[in-house]
Amino acid sequence: MKSKYLLLSLLTLPVVVNAQINPETDEVLDEIVIQENRMQIPFQQSTRNIQVLTKEEIKKLPVSSLNEVLAYVSGVDIRQRGPFGSQADINIDGGSFSQTMVLWNGVKMGDAQTAHHSMNLPIPLEAIERIEVLKGPAARIYGINALTGAINIVTKTQVDDFVQVHAYGGSSFKKKDAGDGNGMYAGGGVQATAGINKGKTSHLLSIGKEDSNGQRYNTAADNLKAMYQGNAALNDNNSVNWMGGYIDNEFGANGYYAAPHDKESYEIVKTLLLSVGSNHRINDRLIIKPRISNRYNEDDYRFYRNDLSKARSLHYSNAFMFELNGVYTSEIGDFGVGYEMRLEDINSSNLGEHDRKNHGWFAEYKNTFFDKLLVNVGAYWNYNTDYGFQWYPGADVAYWLNNDWKIQASIGSSQRIPSFIDLYVNQRPGNIGNPDLKPEAAWQYEFGANYSKANKHFTASVFERNISDFIDWTRLSADDPYQPHNVGSQIMRGVNVRYRQDIAIATNQKLGYSISYQYLSPKKEDASTAIASKYTIESLKHQAIAGINYTLNDFGIQFQNRYIKRELNNGYLVSDVRLMYQFPSFQIYTQVTNLFNSSYKEVAAVPMPNRWIQLGVNYRFNIKKTSE
Repeated sequence: MKSKYLLLSLLTLPVVVNAQINPETDEVLDEIVIQENRMQIPFQQSTRNIQVLTKEEIKKLPVSSLNEVLAYVSGVDIRQRGPFGSQADINIDGGSFSQTMVLWNGVKMGDAQTAHHSMNLPIPLEAIERIEVLKGPAARIYGINALTGAINIVTKTQVDDFVQVHAYGGSSFKKKDAGDGNGMYAGGGVQATAGINKGKTSHLLSIGKEDSNGQRYNTAADNLKAMYQGNAALNDNNSVNWMGGYIDNEFGANGYYAAPHDKESYEIVKTLLLSVGSNHRINDRLIIKPRISNRYNEDDYRFYRNDLSKARSLHYSNAFMFELNGVYTSEIGDFGVGYEMRLEDINSSNLGEHDRKNHGWFAEYKNTFFDKLLVNVGAYWNYNTDYGFQWYPGADVAYWLNNDWKIQASIGSSQRIPSFIDLYVNQRPGNIGNPDLKPEAAWQYEFGANYSKANKHFTASVFERNISDFIDWTRLSADDPYQPHNVGSQIMRGVNVRYRQDIAIATNQKLGYSISYQYLSPKKEDASTAIASKYTIESLKHQAIAGINYTLNDFGIQFQNRYIKRELNNGYLVSDVRLMYQFPSFQIYTQVTNLFNSSYKEVAAVPMPNRWIQLGVNYRFNIKKTSE
């Protein structure tokens, strides 16, 4: 089965950043150009609800992994099952993890098997240029399964010659469950990243290893990840780019999917992505960007880790993707058109053997009128061999009230098709699939305002999302397995506000702070007779995030807090703090996660660790080139 797959991939032209640095604050005052797969749109000219987290802002957070970064993005709900992220789900604006698209440099990481594995990314923080979070109606530009939004992790394309090593370890200093040994809960990892610049070509590569003995019975993890990315400028009008990533996760899965029956479950997940693409400027008006990519995933789920003769599920899934994007600039505006194909198949001891094909066509138009009115309209046409033909139109407009204030509005439609797990799983007594499921379809409406002046940034938005044929996992009683059904319609309304400011106190002191709040109000018109929903209790209702960072010469402190209240659970507050000192070539730090020792769960049956203390060192060696 494995030899069947030819693993190819491709990446779009690197996203452009025209950076200017304010020497007093080190604040990046760049005009970021959002690639969006179709058109290059300067961030300040965007008509869409998009939040960009730059590498400079990431450095101001008390985090060591991508999952931890996303936990502090307003409107993003990441639910982990431990501090090393062996299995993490991510949601946007109150949607489910299967309604959120995750991309790496524009390459879709969507997992057709279960959607749980979309966050299997081999990307260290040192390789990230920025993170783009696109919410609401505008996510239609990414096609199916970006129903509530999309998260695009952009890695660095412009690198110097360097080697960077990040080593870290930590513990909660509490004994584990008696059934899993008497040692202390602890874990750690090491990550090595290097950049090579050869003028017209550049290379970025990384490899990392993490181990944890698990915060409770049967939750130990052993993770390996590696990535490589290359870019080559053939001439002024043509370039080629490529990348590859591999991740190998092994972890005890006690309570992850079918609690309380899965106490002895264990899972091994291996993911490989390869990608190749190019960019061609045909003339001053026309740019063409082809890309091919392939994502292969193996999932070995053992319901009884010590008895492989029963209840073991082996899944081999593959997604081959091809894209051809074109952008044409004219006197009457910019046009983006293209086609993408995704071929998905799975061979599974539990789900059976299935395949489906998806073809998407898209068209967009962008222009500015009267120097103040920005307009972006478009549509996505989709054909799926299982569900037929649909189309998803949308429009985004923005208006500059003055140099500092901009208001914007969006309307659009989108779709999410069921995963293979939704359709075919058979894990009694925990879960069973439903092959008669129909896709979810949504119409979304959003209005927002943005203020940006010097070092002050404010954003506020309100939205409504109407999903028809909403999919929920339900059951009639605790003795029945959960099964997905199209339960009718769901209406989600929400409000989101955020504010950020950076202050240069003195030449050797800097202070920054940020606050955000989101309120969500879901309403489900349930057409089924089910009395228990698997995901209702996990639906986000209140999210408040507040943080501050301060540096004095080479010393820094970062303090972040997030309050989470889910639909049917009590709220909880998690605070993280980091103290660090920067030496000429390396940084040392101590980080405390869950400072006030809150008891909480991000996924229904999996309690998160109590206070977790970590020590780390980050060493960077810049290689100086000798002049010829």
